[in-house]
Amino acid sequence: MIFAIKGDLTFAAFFVLLGIFFDFFDGFVARLLNVQGELGKQLDSLADMVTSGVVPGVLMYKLLEKSQEHTLWFKKLSCTVGSWVPVDDKTIYLFPFIGLLITLAAAYRLANFNIDERQTSSFIGLPTPAMALVIISLPLIQMYSDNSVALYWIQNKYALITITVISSILMNINIPLFSLKFKNFGIKDNAIVYIFLLVSILLLIFLQVVAIPLIILTYVLLSIIQNLMKK
Repeated sequence: MIFAIKGDLTFAAFFVLLGIFFDFFDGFVARLLNVQGELGKQLDSLADMVTSGVVPGVLMYKLLEKSQEHTLWFKKLSCTVGSWVPVDDKTIYLFPFIGLLITLAAAYRLANFNIDERQTSSFIGLPTPAMALVIISLPLIQMYSDNSVALYWIQNKYALITITVISSILMNINIPLFSLKFKNFGIKDNAIVYIFLLVSILLLIFLQVVAIPLIILTYVLLSIIQNLMKK
């Protein structure tokens, strides 16, 4: 979060990736060591709130701050001889604060997750780490990709707002999504996960870092297909 606030978005993204890596395996290791419990469940959500809630919101804030024209803004006021006057060199832009909608949506999703008994073996709505991957991929694409189309949209404020709104909605939408955490490694019990991992690997091979948001889109689409097949 500190690196994100200072504008080092790439370094912040790598730390989020590290946090997501540990979040992916913590439950598996806890079960393996037989130390799972309610305390771990609460710590998991608190850690997710920072890694996959606060940091992505700050990252989006910084991306919007760097994007094109800031249309909504106000000026700080300074008290001079009993009256408030604008301070020209202290302009604060309201437009980038839209990015923090991601943080609010993540907080609501994580709180709801802990009291929703339907989400024990799968998810209802997009998990916060998956959303975080989409957001942190944006500065990584800027740094490591030469895909002109992707770079154009990342620098477009309307595209960033669209990503913010869609991500916030997907986290709290009432659509079942399969869990990516393994309880065992059997093919029958994890077929959809193995298909997803195979597609993800192929996308990464051919598109590198640009593949990250497409992988999350694939995750949502495969979940919808799975839901339709069950019906």
